[in-house]
Amino acid sequence: MAENKCPFCAVPACRIYDECDVAIARPDEFPIAKGHTLVVPKRHIASIFDLSDEEQAEVWQFVAQVRAKLRNYLNSDGFNIGVNDGQAAGQTIMHAHIHIIPRRKGDCADPRGGIRWIMPDKAKYWGEGDT
Repeated sequence: MAENKCPFCAVPACRIYDECDVAIARPDEFPIAKGHTLVVPKRHIASIFDLSDEEQAEVWQFVAQVRAKLRNYLNSDGFNIGVNDGQAAGQTIMHAHIHIIPRRKGDCADPRGGIRWIMPDKAKYWGEGDT
């Protein structure tokens, strides 16, 4: 996707609810949970790993700050935090971004395995009696 048509390069100010020098925090357009937030680098790059070491450190510090704010605001019990890095991993917008998804006890029948469920036949690695 060309930089001038990238939906993450032209986020309206009213959709940005926090920012640091290198990234913004904005709500996900198609949230899978209340508070589902994206941390998006300001610089147009396809992969988080295309950022400099310093930028990566600042982005991850910012992720921690946004997570803390969401935890306080939503009183969430846990989080899924993830990156779809490349089309084969499910990335649909080729501008790097990190998903912060607040979770609550009982929001699904059995959360064990977390992100492993993207490959359902490999997700359940525990035995029937394990808790």
